[in-house]
Amino acid sequence: MHSRKRFILKLASRTFTLGERTLVMGVLNITPDSFSDGGKFFTVKKAVQAALRMEEAGADVLDIGAESTRPGSGGISAAEELARLLPVLQELQGQLKIPISLDTQKSAVAELAIGAGIEMLNDISGLQNDPRLAEVAARHKLPIILMHMRGTPRTMQKQPFAKNVLQDVATGLRRSVALARRAGVRDWQIILDPGIGFGKSYSQNYELLAYLPQLGKLGYPLLVGTSRKGFLGATLARRGKPLPANERIWGTAATVAASILNGAHIVRVHDVEEMVQVARVADAVLNVK
Repeated sequence: MHSRKRFILKLASRTFTLGERTLVMGVLNITPDSFSDGGKFFTVKKAVQAALRMEEAGADVLDIGAESTRPGSGGISAAEELARLLPVLQELQGQLKIPISLDTQKSAVAELAIGAGIEMLNDISGLQNDPRLAEVAARHKLPIILMHMRGTPRTMQKQPFAKNVLQDVATGLRRSVALARRAGVRDWQIILDPGIGFGKSYSQNYELLAYLPQLGKLGYPLLVGTSRKGFLGATLARRGKPLPANERIWGTAATVAASILNGAHIVRVHDVEEMVQVARVADAVLNVK
């Protein structure tokens, strides 16, 4: 086990002390084609209900995304992303009490969504797709999650994997941090995500979880998202067939606990109620003096 460095995360509505306890980020996909729950919340009413359930279940932050980033997926326009996103954000204003993070790769989408209550940005491309996203974060003083992805969602599981995944991820994250800092983003705004499942082999995902403390040496808070991902389905396969995404809760629980015990400050999950329990118990172990 490794002790976590503490960081202050400033949002418009509150301040979190990262490392004091693990923050649980609930995932809300308002898309028709996400890998684990595509189409399930693809109406404003269902999306709002799901968000409020996550809050009730103990989520600290809601991460909302309107563009699927599953392996093999293509992108959508900023206009389409906003058409899906803004009605949900507008409906949540005055109802949802926890802060909202926006999962987007587009500066134009982020700029408009901030006016609808977004307090944090989550860029799976680590500023490789649209570096201007860093300028938006700097101008509005929003925290930004920079994730490592090898390739794009369309190509990431088809191209060759890195020979040294830890080195590849660390190098990519340093590049993203440099882009953010040049745009005026302050160190306190930056959170790093190794990008489990994004251009990594199944074994490399486990390697990243095992060596997460090495990424902690980059000097920024760590977010880890393993929830329901394909490498868990492969590990838990039955009769040669991957376990379906909605049956991977116990595998997810194991990786959430491992992430926390190896230094993750935030875990991004679909099954909030269950993973809040996992996080609280892992925190209790981690905080033994």
